[in-house]
Amino acid sequence: MSTTPQVLTTEQVLTTEQVKAKFAREGKTFSAWAEERGYHRVDVYRVINGMSKARRGKSHLIAVELGLKAAA
Repeated sequence: MSTTPQVLTTEQVLTTEQVKAKFAREGKTFSAWAEERGYHRVDVYRVINGMSKARRGKSHLIAVELGLKAAA
């Protein structure tokens, strides 16, 4: 389903605005990113737009892979 998440320290965690800017710089879409990793694009948009707290489960994994949260 997904690759092993990169382990980040709390200093390396990005904000949603930083992630959006990174995707824009790289010319990537969240839909394409989600498809590459086997996630539903709606779940990714919920995490990136703050509609999901991403505390556990799939949403947490998405947040970790996006760099929004450090791995537990």
